Amino acid sequence: MKDARSNDHGRHVRQGLIKFLTGRRSKWLIVALWLLALVLAGPLAQKLTDAQDNDAASWLPGSAESTQVLDTSNHFRPEQIPAVVVVARDDGLTARDKQQIERDVQEIKGLTAHGIRGTETRGPVYDSASAPKAAQIYVPITMDAKGWSELAPAVDTLRDQVGTSTGGLAVHITGPGGTSADFSKAFEGIDSTLLLSAMGVVIVMLLLTYRSPVLLFVPLVAVVVALFTSQALIYLLARHAGLTVNGQSAGILTVLVFGAGTDYALLLVARYREELRRHEDRHEAMALALHRAGPAVLASGATVVLSMLVLLAAEMNSTRGLGPVAAIGVAVALLAMLTLFPALLLLFGRWIFWPVVPHFGSSDPTERGVWARMGRGISNRPRVVWGATALALAVLSLGLLQLRADGIANADAFTGTPDSITGQKVSQRYFPAGSGDPLVVVADRAQGDQVRQAVAGTRGVAPDSVTVPPGTKPSYDGKILFEATLTDRSDSEAAKHTVERVRDAVHALPGADAQVGGGTAALLDMERATTHDNVLIIPAVLLVVLLILGALLRSLVAPLLLIGTVVLSFAAALGASALAFRHVFDYAGEQTDFPLFVFVFLVALGIDYNIFLTTRIREEATRQGTRPGVVTGLAATGAVITSAGLVLAGTFAALGTLPMVAFAEIGFAVALGVLLDTFVVRSVLVTALFLDAGRKVWWPHRLAHEDGAVPVVRESEVSRSGG
Repeated sequence: MKDARSNDHGRHVRQGLIKFLTGRRSKWLIVALWLLALVLAGPLAQKLTDAQDNDAASWLPGSAESTQVLDTSNHFRPEQIPAVVVVARDDGLTARDKQQIERDVQEIKGLTAHGIRGTETRGPVYDSASAPKAAQIYVPITMDAKGWSELAPAVDTLRDQVGTSTGGLAVHITGPGGTSADFSKAFEGIDSTLLLSAMGVVIVMLLLTYRSPVLLFVPLVAVVVALFTSQALIYLLARHAGLTVNGQSAGILTVLVFGAGTDYALLLVARYREELRRHEDRHEAMALALHRAGPAVLASGATVVLSMLVLLAAEMNSTRGLGPVAAIGVAVALLAMLTLFPALLLLFGRWIFWPVVPHFGSSDPTERGVWARMGRGISNRPRVVWGATALALAVLSLGLLQLRADGIANADAFTGTPDSITGQKVSQRYFPAGSGDPLVVVADRAQGDQVRQAVAGTRGVAPDSVTVPPGTKPSYDGKILFEATLTDRSDSEAAKHTVERVRDAVHALPGADAQVGGGTAALLDMERATTHDNVLIIPAVLLVVLLILGALLRSLVAPLLLIGTVVLSFAAALGASALAFRHVFDYAGEQTDFPLFVFVFLVALGIDYNIFLTTRIREEATRQGTRPGVVTGLAATGAVITSAGLVLAGTFAALGTLPMVAFAEIGFAVALGVLLDTFVVRSVLVTALFLDAGRKVWWPHRLAHEDGAVPVVRESEVSRSGG
């Protein structure tokens, strides 16, 4: 009796909420409130770029040794990053070249703009004392609160001073400073680039889906309002609550809001269009659309939000920071699509669908469409269909053998070849490969000499390179700091092994309390943290999805089947992507966090389509039985889910417009995975599995025993509450 009263109360609350959302007067209030939110959010959203924290610590694992060294080194000197000016001539530097290099050094020592610490410039360092062919100048650049935004202008200032390659003389700016400046330039305009790209994809897909030049602007307006509102909230949290936002999370936010928001809009419009054919009053039609489709949209949004919040358990600061940023974006998009979007549709009336207006009493085209025929075809031999489909996906999964998710070297990180990468290749011909990106060692002052000797005697370290850099305090809190140059390229596997050997050597010294950091050590720590995050987060996300599916479908069998299809879909998408990266795009490898990001986005967003399909199947199963309900559910949702998948795939593919391999790979893999999920997994595999399992798929719910006999809420109850 108590459960019945509780269910009645919940139903009355939901009906009251739907009545408010679809009311003849309240719709104006909803639009007005969102308009006010947009006016307040617009100026704040524009400031999000200024609130981004792109310094090294925002990307590193918080507890890693390299992060601790970075924090400690700030007490010895301002956080800085070295830019390396490389000057080379293959047939030897001339006397005039050397004179110009010396003049450039003197000019650089007087520079202070954009954080350049000219007085601490080191060099020129020649590759040979007798007949040099190359020279290097080391210029530290301060990385303060404005460090990331000032880095590119600082390198441009250096380039203006030293000039560019000419007449056989190669002049480049490389090292961590040069490479980071090129990354900074790649991030420039990321918000506007992704916004325009995603908007273009959404406009094209909505036009093809709705076949209406007017209707497409309604979801577009709602999505843009959601994006600006979420950006404003994130800006306020970054400024006043310590939320970490960087270029990566800000860029992915745009893609998520556009992709997820448009998906929710497509589902609601499809159900609204159905109800408009059955009901003359559009308010009544919208009330029923929200009653039927609302739980699926809410469950889909909750899945994404909770999956993103799981990222808070990550060790990597960049991964952990992405979680709340993405969750806020999707939550705001969900709220906008369940409130603002229906209100806008009601304001405009049926004419918004012109020229394909769903008139009252017109037939539903889905009953005789391609998806209905596909469902009937699969129902003839469902076991053969799902077996063959699963086998094909398993074959694609074999491409995982080609996956190289062990990091991308700087030379392979860009889709093009910026100046810093060219300079790195020139530098490696004449100098130790690790020059310009040294190890940073912090140790107890009393044991300093022993630590220096241990570092200098380690294989992979240039013995004469262990020095205290200019501008560094001699000691702080009983500790000293010095640097050491690696003989291998700083982002190579050999260099990472050297870091491990150095750490083993200095950690073994009693009382030294030595720690090893620097760029190579940071890469090593990031790889280890990402491995930990993969093992922890992937099962946690699967558990979240399983629990939500169980609560939504009130079944154990159906969620387990769906989780199995999700894992198989992810493996197939990752395998196919790896094959494309190796043999089509010729990418050298993938970042260590690539599988994790693809998994989170693909599973959290891709499960939407299974939710949309299975909730409709369950609804139909209560009326006509499970097997007929599967065919009807596929016929009713096939077109809209396909459109939603194309929109989501297109928005993630927009990441390919950025000149960075890591973003291009994530965009490609997620887009491919969404297409596989839309056209193969959801429409074929899940449909066949449900047809084969029949009503057993709902076990232990009573629908498994009373197929087609479970009472449902009458439409008259909902229409009276929503009219």
